[in-house]
Amino acid sequence: MRNLFVIGDSISIQYGPYLKKMVEHRFHYDRKRGEEEALADLDQPVGANGGDSGMVLKYLKNEQAKGVHYDLLLINCGLHDVKTDPHTGKKQVALHQYRDNLEEIVRIADECSQAMIWIRTTDAVEDIHNHPWSTFLRFHEDVAAYNAAADAIMGVHGVPILDLHTFTRNFGPSAFCDHVHYTEDVKRLQAAYIAGYLEHWR
Repeated sequence: MRNLFVIGDSISIQYGPYLKKMVEHRFHYDRKRGEEEALADLDQPVGANGGDSGMVLKYLKNEQAKGVHYDLLLINCGLHDVKTDPHTGKKQVALHQYRDNLEEIVRIADECSQAMIWIRTTDAVEDIHNHPWSTFLRFHEDVAAYNAAADAIMGVHGVPILDLHTFTRNFGPSAFCDHVHYTEDVKRLQAAYIAGYLEHWR
């Protein structure tokens, strides 16, 4: 049985338990460790939360240095990259740096795994996410731009893309349980969408 290893943000942490159950007949499911630490504050990229593209890249480099090899990698990053300082407008990771990081992520994943699948970043809805008291902002147009950059890079390198963004966006604003996370029903549907894709993976 092949191993499936997930590196992603808090969205992946939340659909993860459902996904694990749905794929256990085909894959040994595992992910970046430290779920309890990550769940204490989903906005802080610690523990199981993969964080931004720079953090994902650093994690993969460290694992590669240890000689770790994966069968199938499921990777996402983007929501932390687009975090915007409400005072300066500065992104946590600029778009050009995001592109560079993804190029390196793909290169390392190619060296230390049999295959990689990219998960498109889920949306940020300004009316739900951004408030005068928000310590950071997110914007739909940034999610779209960073997803487009990732699409181009994955296309060039032949990395399969799983469009969780469009799938989830179709449920509308009622899908959210807070500023960026989803209801239990939607988490379960996200997991089913990914599991359905993996069912046909060879």
